[in-house]
Amino acid sequence: MARFCARVRKQADLPSVSMPDIYKHPTIRRLAAALANTKTDTKTRPASQPATPAALSEPPRRARNGEYVLCGALQLLFLLGYPALTAIVAVKGYEWVSASPNLVDTYLRAVAYGGAMFLGLCALPILLKWVLIGRWKQQQIRVWSMAYFRFWLVKTLVQRNPMALFVGSPLYMLYLRALGAKVGRGAVIFSRNVPVCTDLLSIGDGAVIRKDSFFNGYRAHNGIIQTGAVSLGKDALVGEMTVLDIWTSLGDGAQLGHSSSLHAGQTVPDGERWHGSPAQPTDVDCQRIPTMDVSTRRRVVFATVQLVNLLLLGTPLTFVVVRALTKVPQLVTLLAAGPVSFTSWAFYRDDALVISAVPFFGAVLVGLVFVGTVPRVLNLFIKPDKVYPLYGFHYWIHRAIARTTNIKFYNVLFGGTSYIVHYLRWLGYDLRGVRQTGSNFGEMVKHDTPFLSAVGSGTQVADGLSIINADFSNTSFRLSRVSIGAENFLGNMIAYTAQGKTGDNCLLGTKVLVPLDGQLREGVGLLGAPSFEIPRSVKRDQQLEVDSEDELRDRLRAKNVHNSISMALFLLMRWILLFVGTVLYLAAIDLWASLGALAFALATAGIFVFTVAYNVLVEQLIRPLQALRPQGCPIYDRAFWRHERFWKLSNNNYLNVFNGTPLKNVLWRLAGMRIGRRVFDDGFRAPERTFATIGDDCTLNADSVIQCHSQEDGGFKSDRIAIGAGCTLGVGAWVHYGVTMGDGAVLATASFLMKGEEMPPHALWGGNPAKKMREQSADLQVRRISLDDCAAVLVRGD
Repeated sequence: MARFCARVRKQADLPSVSMPDIYKHPTIRRLAAALANTKTDTKTRPASQPATPAALSEPPRRARNGEYVLCGALQLLFLLGYPALTAIVAVKGYEWVSASPNLVDTYLRAVAYGGAMFLGLCALPILLKWVLIGRWKQQQIRVWSMAYFRFWLVKTLVQRNPMALFVGSPLYMLYLRALGAKVGRGAVIFSRNVPVCTDLLSIGDGAVIRKDSFFNGYRAHNGIIQTGAVSLGKDALVGEMTVLDIWTSLGDGAQLGHSSSLHAGQTVPDGERWHGSPAQPTDVDCQRIPTMDVSTRRRVVFATVQLVNLLLLGTPLTFVVVRALTKVPQLVTLLAAGPVSFTSWAFYRDDALVISAVPFFGAVLVGLVFVGTVPRVLNLFIKPDKVYPLYGFHYWIHRAIARTTNIKFYNVLFGGTSYIVHYLRWLGYDLRGVRQTGSNFGEMVKHDTPFLSAVGSGTQVADGLSIINADFSNTSFRLSRVSIGAENFLGNMIAYTAQGKTGDNCLLGTKVLVPLDGQLREGVGLLGAPSFEIPRSVKRDQQLEVDSEDELRDRLRAKNVHNSISMALFLLMRWILLFVGTVLYLAAIDLWASLGALAFALATAGIFVFTVAYNVLVEQLIRPLQALRPQGCPIYDRAFWRHERFWKLSNNNYLNVFNGTPLKNVLWRLAGMRIGRRVFDDGFRAPERTFATIGDDCTLNADSVIQCHSQEDGGFKSDRIAIGAGCTLGVGAWVHYGVTMGDGAVLATASFLMKGEEMPPHALWGGNPAKKMREQSADLQVRRISLDDCAAVLVRGD
């Protein structure tokens, strides 16, 4: 259908057709009648309507090669130097604590050193922000310039500050205030996506921002960084998996639903409820929980207990563990003065092999027991549907359960295999009567609590499912049961709440906004945000299903064997990485007496370099596993199993370290992606590297995705994606397989470009699903303000 729409749009004498038009008018006669009655609205929409980044007619602001290289060199120097310097400080601190004469003095020194280290790591990003930037203001910054390097340096440190671990705590609010944000009393933030341009962030009293939301205060467009204000009024609510672009605001008491976005210039008036991408008014109430009386004293006590646990218990305990490790016989030998040991074979066989293998495989087994037992005990203190106050014992219990049962390592290990069903049951999921498919869940699934999560028989889930068991106000929370019906298929990146109005036999498309009102949907498909109905399945995809139960049983058995080998390879590859890291740090211990703390700095830098080289080598080895299947194949085809193995063995985490640097483009090329020159990548993802082509001078924002595959029920499809030169993908934008974007095209914030679409050159598309959009008045304001404020900066190239 997307290809049909693309062909129609190429005809100058025919009106533009979008996917919602096709599904709303399923026959040619009805579609023709509807399009004939369509009148072009030439009026400018109000400022509260979508105002997306315009596809600028002027050429991209390209950096000079010297700037590009210099910026990359400085960034690499920081990425190597900062961890190495931290290692030196850590070793010096350990030496000081170890020199204490008695146990009491050791404890006091450990607390003092831990407190100083924590304070330094927290204060340094704040200090550098005020020294290098001062107050953020509305401006443009040309990428790869020295002004951009300062921006990147502050952004990197701010987002990796230890204070980011205190999300959902009053301490996190203090951190944002120290960075210049205007945060009101009683506001709560649960999203781990730390805002960067904090002086442009205003959060009113009692506002709530749910997890997985983006409100960065900046965006990248056409080779520049644009900064702008984000404002939330008193008691405003921002749902999960949302994106707030620059120059957006919510009024007092306003709500933005889950899986939604505000494009630049959009404003939600006081008391109104909006949802969708871009957002539009709705009657759905996302605030379904009463508030409670939470005193300032309660907040102070909760924050104080967190600091006490970290500084008075955590730091001394860490020192005790490290001190105990030094008593291991192998380490005692290395610490003793004498000839260098790492030149002998015994060093690797008896020392590094044992010290790395026993803790790694032991931790995998012990951790598996832990996540299935300890959270169950903690869950005895939580009652479903009961409202509890924030910042108390029950809130701590809820956070502990959520953190200990959402461990990504096990999700990746078991995801995409038959074992994921058993693992989720072990965590506490209700999967009674589930029909095993071998791909019931992908590698990315999370929840607020596993003990109130249920999925029906025959349901399959792709990656990115977030089960929202928790409702929050600014003072209270409640956990409720979430039930997903039987015989469903859920696409990528879906937030499913306890109020979801879908039953059995539904298809939920990628990034769909699950309906929370109206009648229960059954036997239909849902697509878009806001969602609309589509056919549950099509005859073409039914041809990919297995014919008989006997064949299914045989293929499932073979798939389990193949997946078991993939899991073993995953564990082996992770252990090899740990083994080499152990070797480097044992060598540092061996050289400690002669080189001092410098040995650990060199080991830390060596681990960084080896991790990159190792993952690149793995990418080279597993690249042939990818399966290009435009016409599709069953999930029981060996080609799909090989592709699953590629997903499991590839590692994207190391790439995130290089977000916003020229170095990431080099790594993408080494991984097999055809990527052009001077591409700005602020954190985009591409599961299949070799199927994607990206042109010169493209701008790829944070959390944007180029996905060259799709899994629907029992079928798998994959195809190539071509992104032309000078294109921009907004924050959270998603490009599906078989898509072509012409040169200079712009896909707006949180938009979903469906499979097979063809965007013309210099086009501006947005929405979920994406369609052609017009440049808005707010975009002209963005361009005018930015050029007025930064014309001199752009001329100087700062």
